[in-house]
Amino acid sequence: MKSVNPRKAAIVGCGFVGATAAFSLMQSGLFSELVMLDVNRRRAEGEAMDISHGLPLAQPMKIYAGEYSDLSDASIAIIAAGANQKPGETRLDLVQKNAAIFRGIIPRIMEQDFGGILLVVTNPVDVLTQVALRLSGLPESRVIGSGTVLDTARLKNLLGEHLSVDSRSVHAFIVGEHGDSEFPVWSSANVSGIPIRTFCEMRGYYNHEQEMEEIARSVKNSAYEIIARKEATYYGVAMAIQRICTAIVRDEKSILPLSTALHGEYGISDAVLSVPALVGAGGVERVVPISMSGEEHKMLCDSAAILRETLNKLEH
Repeated sequence: MKSVNPRKAAIVGCGFVGATAAFSLMQSGLFSELVMLDVNRRRAEGEAMDISHGLPLAQPMKIYAGEYSDLSDASIAIIAAGANQKPGETRLDLVQKNAAIFRGIIPRIMEQDFGGILLVVTNPVDVLTQVALRLSGLPESRVIGSGTVLDTARLKNLLGEHLSVDSRSVHAFIVGEHGDSEFPVWSSANVSGIPIRTFCEMRGYYNHEQEMEEIARSVKNSAYEIIARKEATYYGVAMAIQRICTAIVRDEKSILPLSTALHGEYGISDAVLSVPALVGAGGVERVVPISMSGEEHKMLCDSAAILRETLNKLEH
């Protein structure tokens, strides 16, 4: 296996998400080299040219359209290729089309003796992370999905607005499927260590159940609302990609809710879904158990069952 260049990343798929992720990564300064691939070579070339023209206003790096052979020494390959989610279409509706695309992409990456981390962004991200895991043969720690990092950011943003507090002081997770069966873990949510219900009352809010239900629904429907207005979501997920890459490149040991394989954690096996995980230079180091109520645990198990059923249908 060829040694990896920790300052080199690749993006496969230069649509809205891939291109915006490239722009975000350029501004971050995490990498000194970024290769972009797309089935439409001219699209990749155009995006690389457009972004690279801003380098004199940022910091030096190499951004270019490349081939699969250019991925051999990349430390992270971000998989953003796939069909876009259409208005009225769920993420799980995309699975057949995008799994077929992955069958063409992942083996070609592995033919390059790829030794880095696969970061799956394409939806439905949980199922496709499991598809990528099986197609690549890589260790589970090095095949991860962006999961509910963006959903969790949306939750923190809405709670920050609701409570008139800096959203960075809000500590809460969305877990499960990145999709319709996701849910917030309210039982462990807090604002700088203060239980969420207590902090709500400090701010004059007492109708907890109704308000929590409304916020959870807003998070879950965010993508649908954005797609209905502008046909695609890409800024938020690009920032989520940058956050995950930062945790890996800097070996931060950050805890992020990523799509990862479970083997008995939370009583769930044979499923890939989003739960808090410790992330560093090697990818996912371990799943982090957080406190859940009995109802929340059941919701997590139900979400895993939905994803497991979708994968089974895909394989048959």
